[in-house]
Amino acid sequence: MLEGSADPGLYKFTPYRDRAKIAWPGNKTVAVWVSPNLEYYEIDPAANPHRKSWNRPHPDVVGYAHRDYANRVGHWRMADVMSKHGFPGSVSLSVALCDHIPEVVEDANLRGWEFFSHGIYNTRYSYGMDEAQERAIIEDSIRTVRAATGQTIKGWLAPALTHTPRTLDLIAEYGLNYTCDLYHDDQPGPVNVANGRLISMPYSLEVNDHYGFFVYNMSPREYAETLIRQYERLAAEGEASGTVMCIPLHSYLIGQPHRIGPFEEVLRHIAADGRAWITRSGDIADHYLANHYDRETA
Repeated sequence: MLEGSADPGLYKFTPYRDRAKIAWPGNKTVAVWVSPNLEYYEIDPAANPHRKSWNRPHPDVVGYAHRDYANRVGHWRMADVMSKHGFPGSVSLSVALCDHIPEVVEDANLRGWEFFSHGIYNTRYSYGMDEAQERAIIEDSIRTVRAATGQTIKGWLAPALTHTPRTLDLIAEYGLNYTCDLYHDDQPGPVNVANGRLISMPYSLEVNDHYGFFVYNMSPREYAETLIRQYERLAAEGEASGTVMCIPLHSYLIGQPHRIGPFEEVLRHIAADGRAWITRSGDIADHYLANHYDRETA
C-alpha cells in the first residue's frame, strides 16, 4: 500500500445491493428533504491564509450583492413555492443570519422548518482552526439557534464545506446526531466517532443548484429535469432498499424569477407521485437512529 493512502475509517464499506432494507414511515420508498442554504456573507471578511473568500479584491461588491439577493428577495419566492406544495425546509444556516437578518430566520421558523448549522458566516472557513476555535463555533451555533428559534440543532454542514480532522468527533461530542459533510451514499449510515452517535445524512453535490448552475451550466429546465430523474431512480430503487434524496438550494439561484417556475414543477411532480416521505433531515436522522442504527453497528 502506498504511504498515506489508508482509509480514514469514518464508515464501513457495505455494497449497495446487499444491504438490509431501510423502512420509511408509511411504506414510502424514498425520503425527500429540501435543504435551503440560508447564508450570510461578509463583504470584507478576515482573510484565511488557506483560501480567499472572494475572487475579486476586497470588498467584492458584485459577489456580495449577488448573494444578498437571497435574503432580500429569493428566500421569500423559494419558500412560498415550497410551502405551497407541502415541502418543509431543513435549513443549512449561517447562524450569523440570526443577528444580521432575523426576519428570514423568523419566517423559516414560522413555516416549521428545521435548522442545522452551516457555521457562523459562509465567508469564514475551518481550515487552520485549532480545537478551541472549532469548539467556539459549535457552541455559538447551538446557543444562537436556540435563542433565535427555540430549536436545538441536530446536524452540521461545515461552513463553505471546510473541515478539520476533528470536526466529526467534536459535533458528536456536543450531541449533534447527523452530518451532511459526507457525500458517499444514497442512504444514511453510522459514522465512527470517539463519543456519541453520529450518522451521515445523504446530501447532494450533484443536484445542488450551485453545481447545477455554476459548475454544469444547466438551464433552469435542464436542472428541473435532472431533479426529476434523480427522484424517479431513487424512488424505484428505494422499493428494495429505502433511499434518501436531498435537494440543496441557494435562493439567490433557485429564487430567481426565470428559475422558480421549472423548480415548482419538480415539487409538484414529487408531491403527486405518492412514493416520497416528504420530511426534514432531523426526522430522517431520528427515524434511522431509532430503527436501523443498532442493526448496522451490531
